[in-house]
Amino acid sequence: MKRYKFTYQIVLSLVSLMILGACLDELELDTLDEEEQTAALVVEAVLTDGMITQKVYLSRSSLRLDLETDTVYNPYIPLGSRPIDSVDMESGATVRVLGDNGAQYAFTEGEEGIYLSNQQFALEMGVGYTLEIQTSNGQEYVSDPLSVQGKSQLTNVYAEKAVSDSGAEGVAIYVDSAPEQGNTEFYRYTFEETYKIVSPFWTGSDFVLTDYDPCALPVPTYNLEVVPKEVENRVCYNTVSSNTIEQLSTAGNPESKVSKHMVRFIGKDNFIISERYSILVQQQVQSADAYSFYETLSSFSQSDNIFSQIQPGALYANVHRKDGTSENVLGYVEAVGVSDRRLFFNFEDFFPDEELPAFPFDCFLQSVPESHPSYCIQEPVSNPCPQSIIERVNIGTISYFSGYDENLVPNASCPGPYVFVPRICGDCTLLGSNVKPDFWID
Repeated sequence: MKRYKFTYQIVLSLVSLMILGACLDELELDTLDEEEQTAALVVEAVLTDGMITQKVYLSRSSLRLDLETDTVYNPYIPLGSRPIDSVDMESGATVRVLGDNGAQYAFTEGEEGIYLSNQQFALEMGVGYTLEIQTSNGQEYVSDPLSVQGKSQLTNVYAEKAVSDSGAEGVAIYVDSAPEQGNTEFYRYTFEETYKIVSPFWTGSDFVLTDYDPCALPVPTYNLEVVPKEVENRVCYNTVSSNTIEQLSTAGNPESKVSKHMVRFIGKDNFIISERYSILVQQQVQSADAYSFYETLSSFSQSDNIFSQIQPGALYANVHRKDGTSENVLGYVEAVGVSDRRLFFNFEDFFPDEELPAFPFDCFLQSVPESHPSYCIQEPVSNPCPQSIIERVNIGTISYFSGYDENLVPNASCPGPYVFVPRICGDCTLLGSNVKPDFWID
């Protein structure tokens, strides 16, 4: 889903730009009314020759600000309480893929705007396919003809200690591949990386608050206990999809081999390699048109001034109204030949006897009073102390560490009976899942 959001956000930026006057041949600004400017259909699908549940993503463009504030952790505010991405997913559509060999594959909406094939299927080389969409308002759309251009096998995925162009020391991940069939001049690489997380201030106990009434008089009523944890939250795993466009052309190379092409660089101080790291790299053999489309998207997203980079006819969406009516449709649908391989490594494999990368959040020990003045007292009482333990437990922002110890918090201005840490430092489930992935090898 993350990779989809990245492409969607670039496309959305282009919508805003085009409305401001960009000169794309496919978009005639004179014909767009206000509704079309803010609600263009966005279609994205990468259909593959792998036997998988294929996916199609549908949404509507929106000019609302994309806040993404939940990507910044604040230890004093509960997660999920702030605005997040505003994406208008397109629900209620009918989606199917048709092959010129008579094959038909229907899709059913899973999560909002994400359509999954009812059965696993793989595209076949030599067969032409089209994607057909009927939206909930009855409008019908169809893609240009699609076909898998070629197959190329990843022969190796490997990591080496390296230095980036900016001089940073780290680990580079490379791929080699060999062509097998068809036209294999154009490649795109995506990946999913999974990393192990170990809570740095984990303990086997935590706070449990019940019967809390902050408005009780004369003082709040509550029951605060320190009990053994019932949920594993010391070791977790997080999986993140790539959010960049990484492509390679071997045009001009008679063998179309790929040798030592870097798909990822991770700095030595990056927390994700501090424990154990895995990456699943997928190589996609593209058509020339798809390669050009994503190359254009990449240049727009990386340019300091995208106004100066847009050329007439530079961006072409390959989905259109089925009845031939002129309508601006965004996104791209492609058919690719895929190959993937997985790699594992540990930090010490490349940096033995060196200090692990630092945990990315400040894990400071604190101690404050257990309770607080009643919220409903008639005459407010001045309270010089920070937010109390029960207030923080109630909103889920702290994890228990120990009973009060002056040596742990020597400068506490208002110490209480316990020492605690920001929850993210003692509960890894804020950063990942406590379920070990099936593919994981320790």
